Amino acid sequence: MTSIDLDFPAASPPPRRALRLRGPLLGLVLPLLLAVGWQVAVDAGWANGRLLPPPSRIFGSLWALTTGGELATHIGATLGRVGLGFGTGAAIGILLGAAAGYARLFRDLVDPSLQALRSIPSLAWVPLFILWLGIFEPSKIALIAVGVVFPVYLGVSGSILSVDRKIVEVGRVFRLKGVALVWRVLLPAILPAVVLSLRSGLGLGWMFVVAAEIMGASEGLGYLLVDGQQLGKPDQILGAIVIFAVLGKLTDAILVVLTRPWLRWQDAFGGRN
Repeated sequence: MTSIDLDFPAASPPPRRALRLRGPLLGLVLPLLLAVGWQVAVDAGWANGRLLPPPSRIFGSLWALTTGGELATHIGATLGRVGLGFGTGAAIGILLGAAAGYARLFRDLVDPSLQALRSIPSLAWVPLFILWLGIFEPSKIALIAVGVVFPVYLGVSGSILSVDRKIVEVGRVFRLKGVALVWRVLLPAILPAVVLSLRSGLGLGWMFVVAAEIMGASEGLGYLLVDGQQLGKPDQILGAIVIFAVLGKLTDAILVVLTRPWLRWQDAFGGRN
């Protein structure tokens, strides 16, 4: 009795676009389930929804702010502050981190002071910046920049210090020195850690902007939080928190996309099963 070999076409892998969309779509499952569950609980009378309004009231409040043109103004003000503060803090953090990681004398002089300053709570800077820079935009941007500087500094300096000595020695064998050694060897080796530190700094920038806008801002998402607290509007407070979460995630995703071309050389595991 002869056996029959059946050749079935191999299953084609899913398109790359589908793989890229799967992660974000799966990430929406949990918040959507929680939102729908809470809406059902309030509609069914299992909860009153007074202090924790259901999603319908939250989005109703946001829609009212949108149609009145206020929400765009508040989002624009907050985005501008975070952008300027993040750019300033990231530039300072990269410069200080590169100098501390590359020059031991500079590291011994500066690192202890920066580590001490890193432990100061964000709100402790508020009265000092108001005294120095006034209550307007410069003090707010300075506060956000302070929040960004330290994680970027730690990420850059730590990544330089952890570069494998053998890689540097290989560069020196090829007679690379100074700027050439930094550009051809050190920079590619530290880029993944630098990108991660920038993402951490951006997250802290969004956290510090709340403290910045609480100290006397007349517009911004932080102002919406204070206004909702003073007027007893929990739906407005939660709406502002939702906008913070969405903007924080979007800006982080944009940063990842912008830095992805620099990391194409990586052949990393990436958490794939």
